[in-house]
Amino acid sequence: MKNYEVVVVGGGMGGLTTAALLAHRGVSVCLLERQARVGGCVANFEHLGFEFEPTYGLYRGFGPGEVFDRVFSEIGITAPVVKRLSPAYVVRLPDGAEIPVSTELDGFEQSLRTAFPECSDAAISFYGSLATPSKAQASTLSSYLRTCSLRFRSFVDAQLQTFLQCSSDTCSVECAANILNPRHGFWSIEGGAQRLADALAESIKQSGGTVRLNAPVLRLAYGSDGQPTGVNLLNGEQIAATKAIVSNLTVWDTYGKLIGLRRTPGDVASILRGLRSFGAYLLFLSMDQEAATRFSSKRILALTESQESEWHDPLNNQLFFSCNSQGAIAPPGKVPITVTALTNAEDWFSFHEDQSTHEKQDQQMLEAVWSRLHASIPELGDGVEVIETASPQTFYETTRRKFGMIGRPDYPAGEVPPSVATPFPNVFIVSDTTATGFGVAAVAEIAIRLSDSLIRTS
Repeated sequence: MKNYEVVVVGGGMGGLTTAALLAHRGVSVCLLERQARVGGCVANFEHLGFEFEPTYGLYRGFGPGEVFDRVFSEIGITAPVVKRLSPAYVVRLPDGAEIPVSTELDGFEQSLRTAFPECSDAAISFYGSLATPSKAQASTLSSYLRTCSLRFRSFVDAQLQTFLQCSSDTCSVECAANILNPRHGFWSIEGGAQRLADALAESIKQSGGTVRLNAPVLRLAYGSDGQPTGVNLLNGEQIAATKAIVSNLTVWDTYGKLIGLRRTPGDVASILRGLRSFGAYLLFLSMDQEAATRFSSKRILALTESQESEWHDPLNNQLFFSCNSQGAIAPPGKVPITVTALTNAEDWFSFHEDQSTHEKQDQQMLEAVWSRLHASIPELGDGVEVIETASPQTFYETTRRKFGMIGRPDYPAGEVPPSVATPFPNVFIVSDTTATGFGVAAVAEIAIRLSDSLIRTS
């Protein structure tokens, strides 16, 4: 049996960041990834000469002193090539109005005045409240939107659902300010987040750590006292962890698979049963380079239906179009495009039906999304074609996330989410389901905090 101080289960961004920092600090660490490449949910998809980025192509944390700047400064390897985006993306309303989300505040405010003449002052005041959020402010955003039009509320809710999977009725002011405040900005990564994952994996190996691919973990191994001692692999191998076990799996999979339901405390199990997040249905498209020049932005959040009630329907009312051309791999004259539609993940799992049922569901979803896409982004024309699709079943098959769900669940207001710590003092979770912010940067932040804590207790 092999022994390490720390065993990390999962090669997503949280697991990679934790392992890279610990290995650089001299900790004996082994990272286990079930797939043939690291990256988890952000691993690029390769098909027919294309390399597709399965995300929105928007990232945080690369500014001076921000999380990835700190990580790469410490581990001493070259970070991926990144570019600050302004505007980062454009929100396109059903009536054709466009709002570029830019770090140039005067221009952003003017865009709000132009797009929302019916409530321009209220819209600008709303964004002003996000500039300096305080604990004295209301717990959710809804009170700040009471004097705003339904068009503006839909504009806000579409962004919240895209990045945080929550609505203005449930999202805290602090979380909303983190994602909506245009001052914070976004970055693109040349070649996608896959390059970030690859760089961290290389750092682990350069620092003397171990990265094992095609190494699915079955469950934690327990000692005679009932405490975790390591992990059992699917191939029957056991690996011991003398200091800590770090799960980069979701909270559902950490408790349901690694720890085991029998050892999961009742209060945690009760929270997990009620938690859900969306699934993603992706279209991987090929577009002619000439057609790409017709777009006002490489990233468009399109609202596809006019909002007739105060409730924004993210499953049928929004699509995210991303032209990932920075460092993209594609056949000559072509550009890879990723279109993301949110979907109810559980709807894709009918366990008593055959594969033909899934194929029919996939075809129906493809036709519906294709129609909405061309209606909301007509400049696509005939210069685009479908290369492949991915459903929650696809995500489940590649990541083993419960129902293929993505991102952070929408925790009910006032409910405390499961934390990085678990009932076992040597088992921790570093995952997008325990992060409080958006994307890989939020996961990397908790990876830093956990790494610091493990070093302090050495």
